[in-house]
Amino acid sequence: MKLATKSLLAAAMIGLTAGAVAQTTGIDTKGTVGYVIDQRANVAKSGSGLCWRTGYWTAAMAIAECDPDLMPKAAPVVAPLAPKQAPPPPPPAPAPKPAAKKVTLSADALFDFDKATLRPEGEKKLSDLVASFGDLKLEVIVAVGHADRFGKPAYNQDLSERRANAVKSFLVSKGIEPNRVYSEGKGQTKPVTAPDQCKGAKSPKVVACLQPDRRVDIEVIGTRM
Repeated sequence: MKLATKSLLAAAMIGLTAGAVAQTTGIDTKGTVGYVIDQRANVAKSGSGLCWRTGYWTAAMAIAECDPDLMPKAAPVVAPLAPKQAPPPPPPAPAPKPAAKKVTLSADALFDFDKATLRPEGEKKLSDLVASFGDLKLEVIVAVGHADRFGKPAYNQDLSERRANAVKSFLVSKGIEPNRVYSEGKGQTKPVTAPDQCKGAKSPKVVACLQPDRRVDIEVIGTRM
């Protein structure tokens, strides 16, 4: 009688457990139970939180609550590859640098005293100047003639202009476009000697002292390529 009662109780427990598993896991256990179920139809766990597996347990019965490592893994989300970007364009070439060159040539080195015709030595100096342009993209050349204080202002003005024009004519003969060369004369109005530097009447000593005032200033403006 006792044995029969125990068998009935065991059968009832197995039936209850199987039904609970079917409700909890959503798996048709067909009478087999993967985990021990308590009387409240919850999966029984140890004091450390581990589930108790029954002898019927297979990996197919695994539930996330007890065996999360056995649950199907979601496919990893692969980010779409970014489209290939075209390489950045090369940096623009640096802009050509503007260049300016100013040369002061002694009138005595270019011309005979009181003359406006270039000497061979003067032509050589101007040829060297043109050769120094190199790869310069020429914009303009300004030639300004000057005279010392001896002589009448009107005469010195005319002499300074004729000397500046002689320089322009030579530069044009070397291939410089005429509209690129500007010439003018300043006469005796722009001396570089100090007022008290060359005192006295006209004499070889004073004339030599005033030599810096007898000059042609040449300014070359362009762009260095």
